[in-house]
Amino acid sequence: MDTVTCTDVHGVTSSEPEAPHAGSWRGSVSAMKKLINTVDNVVTDALRGMAAAHPHELDVDLDQHIVYRRQPKEKGKVAIISGGGSGHEPLHGGFVGTGMLDAACAGQIFTSPVPDQMVAATSTVDRGAGVLHIVKNYTGDVMNFEMAAEIVDAESGIQVASVVTNDDVAVEDSLYTAGRRGVGVTVIVEKIAGAAAEQGRPLDEVAGIAARVNAAGRSMGMALTSCTVPANGKPSFDLPDDEMEIGIGIHGEPGRHREKVAPAAEIAERLVSPLLAELPDAAGPDEGVIAMVNGMGATPLLELYLMYGEIARLLQGSGITVARNLVGNYITSLDMAGCSLTLVRADTELLSLWDAPVNTPGLRWGV
Repeated sequence: MDTVTCTDVHGVTSSEPEAPHAGSWRGSVSAMKKLINTVDNVVTDALRGMAAAHPHELDVDLDQHIVYRRQPKEKGKVAIISGGGSGHEPLHGGFVGTGMLDAACAGQIFTSPVPDQMVAATSTVDRGAGVLHIVKNYTGDVMNFEMAAEIVDAESGIQVASVVTNDDVAVEDSLYTAGRRGVGVTVIVEKIAGAAAEQGRPLDEVAGIAARVNAAGRSMGMALTSCTVPANGKPSFDLPDDEMEIGIGIHGEPGRHREKVAPAAEIAERLVSPLLAELPDAAGPDEGVIAMVNGMGATPLLELYLMYGEIARLLQGSGITVARNLVGNYITSLDMAGCSLTLVRADTELLSLWDAPVNTPGLRWGV
């Protein structure tokens, strides 16, 4: 039987057998109900669907699992790519388009893309002004993007800059990282850096703006349930019905502590307090914060808006102005129920770039 080789978030390479035929499931159907064909083809089938849904906006390489914007940037402008394991949709493929990413590399579920994907994406999107890699701080992602940048430099001489996001205040180190995990701020980095690139700013300036956003952002997440990874069909961790996880990551891992389920107002306080304790000052004239209340995949908008109301009340009580906000699913963990909060201290320049036009499947305004 043929095998599929992949690199996990630790950078470890492993192989697993392919499904014997298109109609088979690996795992018990009774243990897992998902809208899929086969476990092994989940990512390819999803990318095929994305291509069908956005034929005028996206080009999708199904062989290499890369999503490209259909209309390339003008020559002389910086291009931006990102990527990571699948299961976090719309991150990253849903943020490919005008004003954000030029390409996104999709790994297998919760698994880093391999360097060949980043090399191909970097070489394809370069418009002569260099390419920025936006990388979430997970061991496999960081290692594979670094390898890709080295290969690109050796083979083509394309100038590559990298910014690693590390905004999660829940843990300093984890099974997946050295240092803080890169989570929700990645969306905001991609938007603001994407706007700077569209304006024609040089690579060092676009990378500097991306680094500023990351430094100004902090995130924290919580979960009411774990998630179900298609490869094994089981919950990623056991969580009793009357308990919740505080400080979860985006790969189905548990949080930093567990406690009894509480009302939304109390959960909001659990998220806001640690973020405010670590939120830095603005680099320029302080305009308040960009606040993103993000669903983890299985939380209805009714609950997310309710949570935003509680969070906005707490921020106002702490003297924090919400200059801009997002409420919805932007960086998910498959079918996990829960939410995360990201706050980015914003100055006048960052807000101007945030407000710039964007046209992607996952974010769209000003166009």
